[in-house]
Amino acid sequence: MSLAQNYSRAVFWTRLAVIGGLALALEIYGRFFADPAFMRPVSAILAAWVNPILSDPRIIAALGLTVVEIAAAYALSIVVGLVVGIGIGSTDLSRKSFYPIILLLYAIPQVSLIPLVVLIFGLGPAAKIAFGFSHGVFPVIVNVVAGMRNVNQLYVRAVSSMGGSRIDLIRHVIFPNMVPAFFTGLRLAMTLTLLGVILAELYVSTGGIGYFTRLYAESYNPAPLFALIGSLAVIAVTFNELVRIAERRLTPGSRTPKAMKAKAS
Repeated sequence: MSLAQNYSRAVFWTRLAVIGGLALALEIYGRFFADPAFMRPVSAILAAWVNPILSDPRIIAALGLTVVEIAAAYALSIVVGLVVGIGIGSTDLSRKSFYPIILLLYAIPQVSLIPLVVLIFGLGPAAKIAFGFSHGVFPVIVNVVAGMRNVNQLYVRAVSSMGGSRIDLIRHVIFPNMVPAFFTGLRLAMTLTLLGVILAELYVSTGGIGYFTRLYAESYNPAPLFALIGSLAVIAVTFNELVRIAERRLTPGSRTPKAMKAKAS
């Protein structure tokens, strides 16, 4: 067994031990010390995850709708953020003119925009998608612009000296070199998009995840509340894992020789 495999096994078992120890500590605390109105043991949370979370078709439908809203808001954030970021970072004039405006908008607390979002989009899924998009688009823009600024100018001058167009420069030089920064923006955007959608669910939802979260919180029923939060955490981890897989496949220099050999064969 190679050194890398031993290290991977050690990382896996260390991570598993930490999670198991934390779960055991929460089980003991929730069973013997915590107030049942605010905290329940892990075993009770797992039982509540089976019933009522997975057994209630209304909650399953609400979770499915939340996944669709997150996916739609995230996709819009990627497309709009990439287009706007390339447009801003492509020239010094556009970067100096528009980039400070983007940073100013990025600094505005997004939660203050909820009344405006409700007025424009109403109380349906469109409001949640719009609010998730407003959270996720700015990290993509900022990281795309930062990635374009970090491109080696020797490559830029080489393309210009060989008669390459602006499209050739963006396609063959700028975009491949900004991929790491771009995926950093995607990771941040995924977290913030999820946050935006969940916040909108809490404030404007009349029957979605936000409704059930408020229901369990106001009725002092923490077991299904934590189970529902755990379900949202699983959704977040799944989306982030998909981003990580895409990053590993598309980032230059990230493929292992074994993977490249298998692809060539």
